Amino acid sequence: MGYVVLHIEKAAGTDAAMSGHVERRITPANVITTLTYLNEELVEFPKGVTNRTEAIQHRLDNAGLERKIGKNQVRALRVMLSGSPEDMKRIRLAGQLDAWAKDSCGWLQKTFGKENVVSAVLHLDEKTPHIHATVVPIVRGERRKAKLERERNTAGGKRTYRTKKDRPRLCADDMMARDKLKAYQTTYAEAMAKYGLRRGIDGSEAKHISTQQFYREVKVMTDILKADIKELQKQKATTREELNRVKKEVQTERLKGAATSAATNIAESIGAMFGSNRVKALERDNIALHREAASYEETIEVLQTRIQVMQSDHSRELMTMQARHAVEVVNLTKQHEKEMSLMKTALSKAVKWFPYFREMIRMENVCRTAGFDDEQTATLLKGKLLEYSGELDSEGHNCKFTVERAAVRITPDPTDNRKLQLNIDKVPFKEWCREKFEKMRNAFCQSVQRQQKYKGPRF
Repeated sequence: MGYVVLHIEKAAGTDAAMSGHVERRITPANVITTLTYLNEELVEFPKGVTNRTEAIQHRLDNAGLERKIGKNQVRALRVMLSGSPEDMKRIRLAGQLDAWAKDSCGWLQKTFGKENVVSAVLHLDEKTPHIHATVVPIVRGERRKAKLERERNTAGGKRTYRTKKDRPRLCADDMMARDKLKAYQTTYAEAMAKYGLRRGIDGSEAKHISTQQFYREVKVMTDILKADIKELQKQKATTREELNRVKKEVQTERLKGAATSAATNIAESIGAMFGSNRVKALERDNIALHREAASYEETIEVLQTRIQVMQSDHSRELMTMQARHAVEVVNLTKQHEKEMSLMKTALSKAVKWFPYFREMIRMENVCRTAGFDDEQTATLLKGKLLEYSGELDSEGHNCKFTVERAAVRITPDPTDNRKLQLNIDKVPFKEWCREKFEKMRNAFCQSVQRQQKYKGPRF
């Protein structure tokens, strides 16, 4: 059973840096950019609000605050929700990630107030799925300092004045009180129990780090790992070169040893006859060469063992990456199927709810085939009158007709109220093209007949 991850911290100013990270205008080194399209906005912005910064300001403007907001006053709280990496991977593979995100967002709104949770984004382009939420600390009730002052005045017999206790006010300290922080951990763990996640140890000496510090540490560790990989690759190349060199040296020494053995045999024959001290010296050199050759062979075995270990590590890393890729492919396939299903459902609803939907698509194709551009086609599909001068393409007659200031409009088909038709000067387009074609053909025939009648001057 894993643990929930709940991290809350105060933001400074408008928190532009975190907005850049959440909205992926700033991309950390650990982000898989090909998966960024899977990130999901869980909280819908109010009308006219387009980003996290505007959402914070919109809440402050519409909260009914009576006091002016100070320059150093905390305007937003950063909240990060997740779980143990292994457990989040398990939840993702089990197809429970959407439900986890929905329940986490529900806990945020229940705990801090629905209107105060102005943004919540699910990040799926990093190793561990997590949610970045933004809470505007609007609270109600009497201020702690005012309450303490009132209690002191009452105890000292001084007169106290009645104050409005239910006015909205901006106070991050109230939300970040120690007892409330403990309660957040407990209630969030209770909400996540269905996913096999539990609360961390109460009173643990472990300390949270800021989001910026976390990503800084991730970047440093990534750089260290990259440097280690490069160093290992260099060591591998150096080891191979050293191995090849040692093999060549061993072959050379073996040849030398064979030559020495032959020379020793000759020397022994000569020494047997002459008893020379040179023979003993050659024997000592021969023994030293054999020892050196044995040392080289041991070195070769050590290098071969090292290469095998490096190859094993490489194979293990490759298998891990392949498994991770397979999981990502499965997730992407499921997401694609889900999106296609939603698209088909939306299309079927559009066809059902809007009777002219199919006809509008057909008429768009008719307009584009006839030669109207995007702007002109849009005007016609809105049912507006279009005054057109230019060429119109008749696909049925395989030719173009020139018009001047023609009145073009899409209207319902009088013969079938379920269909639409394109009209040129109040004439259906097909019929208009047929009339134009007949006129052009008749004019051509008359011209040919005149040419046939005229046979030239007579002399």
